[in-house]
Amino acid sequence: MGHWFYRNITEPGKLPTLLALTAFVLTFLVTRSITRLIRAGRGPFGNIKPGGLHIHHVVPGVILTIVGGFGAVGSGRHGVAPAVFAVLFGMGAGLVLDEFALILHLDDVYWSENGRKSVEIVVLTAALMALVLAGFSPLGVNDVSPQEQQDRGSFIATLVVNFCFVLIALFKGKVRLAVLGAFVPFVALFGAVRLARPGSPWARRFYRGRPRARARSVLRAYHHDRRWSAPRRRLQDWIGGAPDKLPVRRP
Repeated sequence: MGHWFYRNITEPGKLPTLLALTAFVLTFLVTRSITRLIRAGRGPFGNIKPGGLHIHHVVPGVILTIVGGFGAVGSGRHGVAPAVFAVLFGMGAGLVLDEFALILHLDDVYWSENGRKSVEIVVLTAALMALVLAGFSPLGVNDVSPQEQQDRGSFIATLVVNFCFVLIALFKGKVRLAVLGAFVPFVALFGAVRLARPGSPWARRFYRGRPRARARSVLRAYHHDRRWSAPRRRLQDWIGGAPDKLPVRRP
């Protein structure tokens, strides 16, 4: 185990990445646990309100991210300092992205339906960092042999084609496939060849005069969301807590 860890993590210089990812995930889980206890009125925890001003945890998160980021840049690649700054950066990123929805909407939507975006971005970030740690490179091809590396034309062509798939998937509204495809070659192809989601830039541009394509796009999006929306929401609720239910407005 020690030899495997040294060869695959320490020797390639991936230890700071592993520490940052671990600190990121643990900080998010601990923060969500504390906020859920505060929401339920249990435990010794409470909101930080010096002088009556509610300090969101994105504030210390930004400070830790800045300290960890600049510290990692200036500390080099050897010694204990890169590991320490990687942990600080991971903790800061976990606090910041836990309130990603607040930054996006410029409103305290932590326990609202819009607050689910924070959980989505945290899960996506952790998954992408895990892919980087596992050996994938952005827009690259994993395990390229020396003979293949010599053929620069084919290698560059692969990057360009994959990048085109990523862009098409992004314009078709397949954001998750586009982001994942930037790290894993040709995953974005599945989003590029399928119908665009209604309301996406691709649908507005190319489906404007094609009512049949628009109808198929809406129908496919409906069936996809109906199939996957409930499981995704249950997973998000399990990770980050269920949002507040909106009060029913009576006429």
